[in-house]
Amino acid sequence: MNWCNVDLAWAYGDLLRSIYRQTRSLDRAYDVLHDSLLRFALVNHRDPVLQPRAYLRTVVGSVLARHGQDMARWMPFPDDDENGDGDSHPDLVATRKALDAIVDPEHFAPSPEHMVYLGERLRALQRLLDCLPPRCRDVFWLYRIEGLSQPEIAIRLGISRKTVEYHLKRALVDLASAARDLT
Repeated sequence: MNWCNVDLAWAYGDLLRSIYRQTRSLDRAYDVLHDSLLRFALVNHRDPVLQPRAYLRTVVGSVLARHGQDMARWMPFPDDDENGDGDSHPDLVATRKALDAIVDPEHFAPSPEHMVYLGERLRALQRLLDCLPPRCRDVFWLYRIEGLSQPEIAIRLGISRKTVEYHLKRALVDLASAARDLT
């Protein structure tokens, strides 16, 4: 199944496995993949991407770096039990074994029903973004996807901070309203 010129079976198979090997967390791997697909959809909307797989891998690298920065704020889960005798907690050992087993490709391959559901959700997201006026979409992209501050966006787009604030509020309200209408 293709979406925005991306083979979703490849994305949820090989690419997700690759992300999992780097993050060692299935939840983080899905987060990174979904953030990357969102970025890809927004860029692909502006200018068609000629090599979607290569571009998506580049986007994944950028998102992984951003997630790594975000995760650096959190304290890691301890490997040893509270007694400090070096024995790992049985639940941790079982969890690690289960996660290591997930590297098997058939655990990553989504069902056909799930692929259809994902395609529908991504098309709905694309329709939501298409409904935004161009300037609102640009401000939303720079703020939510590229992580720029409002003053940085104002400088980059050559508009006032108040205008950035207005466009951002309008984009968020429009997207929230449209999302409510879809559910």
